[in-house]
Formats: sequence, C-alpha cells, structure tokens
Amino acid sequence: MNYSDIFVERIKLLCKQRGFSVNKLATMSGVKQSTLDNIMRGLTKNPRIRTLHRLAVAFNMTVAELLDFEELNNYSFEDDEDE
Repeated sequence: MNYSDIFVERIKLLCKQRGFSVNKLATMSGVKQSTLDNIMRGLTKNPRIRTLHRLAVAFNMTVAELLDFEELNNYSFEDDEDE
C-alpha cells in the first residue's frame, strides 16, 4: 500500500467517524467534488496543501492533525517509485 492509499483510508475513516459522506465532505470543505473524487480514486497522489487545509478544517482539525496518524507515520517513503 502506498502513502496515497493510506491517506484515502484516513479520509474514509474520518468521514465514517463523523457521519460524513464524501459528497458532504466536498461541500463542507469547499474542495471540488472532482478533486476529492480524484484523491479518493488514487488519481491525485499528492494533493496540494490548500486542499489538505480545507479538508482538515472540514474535519475540525489542523493539517498536522490530519496527517499525524500511525499508518502514515510508520510509512517508509524510501521505496516510493513516484519520487
């Protein structure tokens, strides 16, 4: 599993915990539905900081809190082919 897949799972988990659909998250965050769909389908692997900020605010978090979770913290970027 690569880091973008891990991030998608994080979004899914946060949506589930808060009772949001992905569509509701797009509306609440101000992120275009197409942008969020591309992230969720793995087409966008490196969302912009502005997008991350908007998602974090919708989840009532900071960007640091959004990205601070065990699976991503334990991920090794050394073997990534995307670099």
